[in-house]
Amino acid sequence: MKLFVSEGNPHCVKVLAVVELTGVKCDISHVNHEERVVPYLSRPVLPALAMPSGVYLFSPNAICRFLFESSGSESSSLTNQWLEWEATELQPALAQALHMTALQGKRAEAAAALQAPLSFLEQSLRKRATPFLTGEEVTVADIVLWAALYPVLSDSSFMAGEPAQVGRWFERVGQLQACQSAAQAVLRGAGVEALKGYLQKQPVPNFQRRDPRPCNQPEGEETELVITEEQMQAAAQTWNRGLGHCPTPASREHPILPQEGKRNILLTSALPYVNNVPHLGNIIGCVLSADVFARYGRLRGWNLLFICGTDEYGTATENKAREEGLSPQEICDKYHAVHSAIYRWFQIDFDFFGRTTTSHQTEIAQDIFWRLHERGFLIEDTVEQLRCERCLRFLADRFVEGVCPHCQYPEARGDQCDKCGRLINAVELKDPQCKVCRETPVIRSSKHLFLDLPKLEGQLEEWLERSVSSGDWTANARQITRSWLRDGLKPRCITRDLKWGTPVPHPDFSEKVFYVWFDAPIGYLSITANYTSQWEKWWKNPKQVELYNFMAKDNVPFHSVVFPCSLLGAQDNYTLVSHLIATEYLNYEDTKFSKSRGVGVFGDMAKDTGIPADVWRFYLLYLRPEGQDSAFSWADMALKNNSELLNNLGNFINRAGMFVTKFFEGSVPEMKLLQEDLNLLARVGWELRQYIQLLDKVRIRDALKCILNISRHGNQYIQVNEPWRKIKGGDQERQRAGTVTGVSVNVACLLSVMLQPYMPAVSATIREQLQAPPSSMDAMLQGTGSFICALPAGHRIGTVSPLFQKLEADQIEALRKRFGGQQPKSQCEVNPSPAVPSPPVSAAQQGVDPEQAQQLAREVAEQGERVRTLKAQKSGEGRRHRGRCPNSWS
Repeated sequence: MKLFVSEGNPHCVKVLAVVELTGVKCDISHVNHEERVVPYLSRPVLPALAMPSGVYLFSPNAICRFLFESSGSESSSLTNQWLEWEATELQPALAQALHMTALQGKRAEAAAALQAPLSFLEQSLRKRATPFLTGEEVTVADIVLWAALYPVLSDSSFMAGEPAQVGRWFERVGQLQACQSAAQAVLRGAGVEALKGYLQKQPVPNFQRRDPRPCNQPEGEETELVITEEQMQAAAQTWNRGLGHCPTPASREHPILPQEGKRNILLTSALPYVNNVPHLGNIIGCVLSADVFARYGRLRGWNLLFICGTDEYGTATENKAREEGLSPQEICDKYHAVHSAIYRWFQIDFDFFGRTTTSHQTEIAQDIFWRLHERGFLIEDTVEQLRCERCLRFLADRFVEGVCPHCQYPEARGDQCDKCGRLINAVELKDPQCKVCRETPVIRSSKHLFLDLPKLEGQLEEWLERSVSSGDWTANARQITRSWLRDGLKPRCITRDLKWGTPVPHPDFSEKVFYVWFDAPIGYLSITANYTSQWEKWWKNPKQVELYNFMAKDNVPFHSVVFPCSLLGAQDNYTLVSHLIATEYLNYEDTKFSKSRGVGVFGDMAKDTGIPADVWRFYLLYLRPEGQDSAFSWADMALKNNSELLNNLGNFINRAGMFVTKFFEGSVPEMKLLQEDLNLLARVGWELRQYIQLLDKVRIRDALKCILNISRHGNQYIQVNEPWRKIKGGDQERQRAGTVTGVSVNVACLLSVMLQPYMPAVSATIREQLQAPPSSMDAMLQGTGSFICALPAGHRIGTVSPLFQKLEADQIEALRKRFGGQQPKSQCEVNPSPAVPSPPVSAAQQGVDPEQAQQLAREVAEQGERVRTLKAQKSGEGRRHRGRCPNSWS
């Protein structure tokens, strides 16, 4: 390995300290700031670590973590959270502070820029009461944060009176000889002054960075956004372009197929299992999140196909059919219609919503099976299974429960324990019972086919390195995938002793069907084949197509390990996932959703509450569990509806339209922009660009906040300028009222565009009221985003009316009681979702706000996964993963 560093580069302090501390052998080469070390990057990036394989690590945090792990020190989840916080929260503030100090001499302003992250660090150190960030011993997180802060905290005059705990921690880490040597090698004892040469070569930091809020800072207490004269002039130029010759958005024409020269996106939402009614957690975890991104992608002009459907084979369908006295096919027909109706009501805009009980599913699944068989990736083995002699059948995992062999939980399932989260082989259960008849099953042997994952592991790791480093994989998706590889892959059984499923075509296994987690992901292909006979243009076209998978985190390994291995082993040029987007879990109040106990809102019930679908969409997306589990709350839903929708967003849009109607007879007035108008245009334009950057990275919940920020800016703008007063004044004041009204109604038009992915019906209503030109839909979201004057002077608007209604306290209390467990048991009872315990979440993680991260933070996120790939080792004591079946694919 060869490490490239440069003098005066503060990031090089980190890596040099870690090299000396860990003792990892690597050649160190000192180069200048502008030398391009990484051949495939268009800009110079240092430090950089060249691996013997030709792979480069050029994120300093990724390099540090890799070196630590190479020396035998495993990074904990808390360590990784601190590394992410350093990149996304501390580094942007440091970039500002160092630029202000070294190049502008503004030491007081620089200290202020660091106040929020240092306060957060102080509180975290106080809370843990340990000598180092994560415990009693120094970790890579301590070295990285210490090195980052060294240029400022080592100067006593710069940070006089820094937080006490931070000071003691900084001094403790700084006593390490490795840290002292690294600082001396890079900064030569000159402190911040040594950084001048390096900083002069760097882009000017984004001083307008909003919301550096750590997790303990209440929402709404935001750092003021400072707008420069240059930004205001640029905003004015963009505004004055108007719609011009922007074409009317093209309508969707089916079938949608990949096109040369366009960004072709194949978007899938995890297939909901057909035996149940989806609850709110299912909906936000998959179809709703995917729908927002699909709608956004269409506005961006991407060539996008959004497909989904019901997963209809397997044990649970057989069981549900038995309960309701129907055939499995009748159950599938019934619940496919239920799912379709629910998603229509939630306005999920699939290009095609299909199902897996089709001839295409059989044909494609059996083809992949035979290709795997012919290439030697399937093996036979005899499996011990539980068989119920009364039911005369082998018991699939979900048909048996007993005492967990690990934690003694009495209701563990045959594949997993809900209490401790450990995976279980059904024969390991103590005191097992058949869930159908409650008899004690016996152990019998049965011959099955297995996918030889160990044989495919090398291909999988090579593909994962490319996909994770270049695509957008959520942190939990990366972490779960790494854990499977770290444990070492085991052969996975792909057959089951069932009747309802895709038949195994091998003559020796003709009485068996494919197991659900082998069969169900192939449903994406078969559903596409039912949509178009040219389905292979999407699914066998990896060079032209980007595949996005949306799901809840419990389905990650089947999409990141098992399904990709099946396609890699088939060796038929399949399109593999480029971006894997997984949510955490949404809970209901302080418990879990349960149809049988009448707890929680399920998809078929939301309509009956009288609350519009768009309000449901808004609230679910507002609390979307992106980084950690979240909980639905009736009180909070009412609060967000009444404050954010009614008093903020709805109030602004309604006022803007009403001023046009009341003061200017429905015609947008002439606008003569003053400095404060340009300031608003720049602020709104900045929020729009943030919105686009966030949604491009599938940060759906965070991008929604940009919409609400814009309406807050608009409300403040109206309040300060008081057009209702100025309209009664002289010509100059009336002109001012007209400008404020015209600008405001154009902001409302922009909001209608930004709202379309989130609240499509509300968006359409706003546009109808404003008579907004169709071309404004695409025009404002193309490229990096343009806030343009879409409603010029003279444009006539339609009838304006309120968009939202208040949710009253008595109404909410009635709904809370109705869905709190008092309901009678429904015919459409749902099996509760598996409760896999989440890893502990630290305060640092809760404070992460990645949309504000600069380029370094994005490279940390991308390259962190390269570290795991390079470092992946097979564990001899891997967990048992035999025969796990997800409760649902949603």
